[in-house]
Amino acid sequence: MAHKEPSSTDLDARYSDPRAAAGDWADAVTRLTEAEVFWLSTVRPDGRPHVTPLLAVWQRDALYFCSGERERKVLNLNENREVVLTTGTNALGEGHDLVVEGEAVRVTDDARLRELAALWECKYGSAWHFDVKDGAFGGAEGPALVFGVTPRTAFGFAKSPYGQTRWRFV
Repeated sequence: MAHKEPSSTDLDARYSDPRAAAGDWADAVTRLTEAEVFWLSTVRPDGRPHVTPLLAVWQRDALYFCSGERERKVLNLNENREVVLTTGTNALGEGHDLVVEGEAVRVTDDARLRELAALWECKYGSAWHFDVKDGAFGGAEGPALVFGVTPRTAFGFAKSPYGQTRWRFV
């Protein structure tokens, strides 16, 4: 599947093994597509950070997540839409970690939401079935708002050998 290429890819030699090479964005996209758990970082209105695990899907060069409209992360997004999403492994010497920075933009188009709902169910199973109604995912607890984050900057952290890659998108 074609994807948007970064405007720049840089290996940070300060934090990389001399044998390391810059990470390939196509490989990072595969990891983002396959990852099951992500950590979302937002900022509370008083400036304190907030981090929470959640599920996300990658499609059309963006990560998508959902949340109840009264949850802390959505309350934070009402004030500041800048977020960081991370995924990876907690092992020190193997795997890759990824960090995506960007603006969380709400998705309200019902046709697009149905497409994303199908993707959620395909990835996570029937327990994650969402009906779409009035610009949100419907649920027993009330509507779940859907947000997309197109990377402005992304980081890849390889662990064997250690390498830190920065991808920028303009």
